[in-house]
Amino acid sequence: MAKRCYYETLGVAKGANGDEIKKAYRQKAKELHPDRNGSDPTSEARFKDVNEAYDCLKDPQKKAAYDRFGHGAFDGSGGGYGGFGRGGGQGDFGSAFADIFEDLFGDFAGRAGAAGGRTRPTRGQDLRYNLAVTLEEAFEGAQKQINVPGSVTCAECEGTGAEGAVEPVTCPTCSGMGKVRASQGFFTVERTCPTCNGQGQMVKNPCDTCHGQGRVEQRRALQVNIPAGVETGTRIRLAGEGEAGLRGGPAGDLYIFVTVKEHEIFLRDGKTLACQVPVGMASAALGGEVEVPTIDGGRTRVKVPAGSQTGRQMRLRGKGMPPLRHGARANDEAGDMLIELVVETPVNLTARQKELLREFDEIKADNSPQSSGFFDKVKNFWDGMTGT
Repeated sequence: MAKRCYYETLGVAKGANGDEIKKAYRQKAKELHPDRNGSDPTSEARFKDVNEAYDCLKDPQKKAAYDRFGHGAFDGSGGGYGGFGRGGGQGDFGSAFADIFEDLFGDFAGRAGAAGGRTRPTRGQDLRYNLAVTLEEAFEGAQKQINVPGSVTCAECEGTGAEGAVEPVTCPTCSGMGKVRASQGFFTVERTCPTCNGQGQMVKNPCDTCHGQGRVEQRRALQVNIPAGVETGTRIRLAGEGEAGLRGGPAGDLYIFVTVKEHEIFLRDGKTLACQVPVGMASAALGGEVEVPTIDGGRTRVKVPAGSQTGRQMRLRGKGMPPLRHGARANDEAGDMLIELVVETPVNLTARQKELLREFDEIKADNSPQSSGFFDKVKNFWDGMTGT
């Protein structure tokens, strides 16, 4: 059975140049790879045909011989070119497949920087910045200026890494592939190009400012908008404000991690604020009013019911923290503020105050329900221990 034309196998016209042949080969190899066509029994044979065709046409000398003599250039029937490809026209499968291996499995092999044999700009790293804000700033929102250490694109070489912003040149050793191959018996060994260190390009005259890196270390001042309602752990992303990329690559991102400082008056739980308010013994017993602060800087008077005990809570609706991204979530409402009373025992009493308290204590009345209940429980406990 006559062998199919190599150009037809790759789906290119006769006389196609090297780039067209390489592009067509990659497309065919991806399409026909057996790992992607497990249900098609013919895919493996077709995949081998594609590799055989590419192994011939990628080599200028083999391609010239094939264009002149066809398949006869390699089987001895074409006159003077027999055995050119060694191995009966099957080609160097390992060498051909190596060209497509990175495209198919480059990520798994850790070759993220030079897939397909071409150097790609290296993206800069992301940066993290820890920012502490006050509870008042978290309530109202704020604009903060931060100083971020990191790298920026070199202004002298415009990120190229070359003096005078001259574009890098193709490495003469690897012809821009970033790798070199050497045959060792049956195998073809591929190594990182020692001349360009796998970059595929070289800078003839490195920039004196950045020493060929295309970026320099510099501390930057940035303005950060802190939205109202942020909590500890809120993350703000500033796209493109991270480390500059190598040799003109895109910059990474800057992530602001917010921490809300503790407040001397208010405790926060999500959108809810809590405030402990001391009240005098007389006000707690007789009832009254107490003035409390609010996070917006205002103040409000709260009625203290008669007979209030320590720990009693009262709620102020809408006096807590605002929701994050209030404009985009109109149904969200501000949180509440909880007032927790702390009944305070008076100290440093005058003689008259002590006299009045003794007089009050001598008047026996059932107006201390917690004390009465507690001592009743204690009496029952002791009776149970003694069996009486």
